[in-house]
Amino acid sequence: MSSSDLVNKEERQKLHYKMLSELQSMARELPGKYQQRLPYDLLSSLASSLLDGTVFDITRSLKEVQHLEEKALFTQRLRLINEHKAQRHEMQKKHKELLQQNQSKPHNLPLVEAQVEREMKTLEKRCEDELRRRDVKVMQELDKKVMDQQGLLEKAGVPGFFVTNARQETQLQMYLLDFICRLSRNHAPP
Repeated sequence: MSSSDLVNKEERQKLHYKMLSELQSMARELPGKYQQRLPYDLLSSLASSLLDGTVFDITRSLKEVQHLEEKALFTQRLRLINEHKAQRHEMQKKHKELLQQNQSKPHNLPLVEAQVEREMKTLEKRCEDELRRRDVKVMQELDKKVMDQQGLLEKAGVPGFFVTNARQETQLQMYLLDFICRLSRNHAPP
């Protein structure tokens, strides 16, 4: 082994110990039930997987894609809300005209007012249902995205990652991702 290989190996070893120490420190900040799920071996393996910077690049890309998708989903939701506002406005305008047309017909006014109220309630219910269905669809899309990310990180060989929808496992993986992001600020290659 040449002296430069030896120096390289020592530098990697120092970096590994430094990252491992930082990971252990971060793990101590977590609630107890998660601390005990992050043994030394897992943290050491995670530190080793971070040495070449590939995992930092992968997580940065995943984060960027997720932000773009969240923004698109939020925009779609806003568009639906604005469509509902426009529908409400049109209906209110129609109702106002209808009420004005029937001002001179007092015998019709109670019927028209009841019709107006029914139509508004129906519209409100439909808008609420559409928004609820849209929100459920968004949650399902986000859950699928989480599982896709878990699968990608697992295939990349990042310790602690596997596809799951178990809340505690997902939360632990979120903590690990946070650790990786925090370490990337100080240790990611330029």
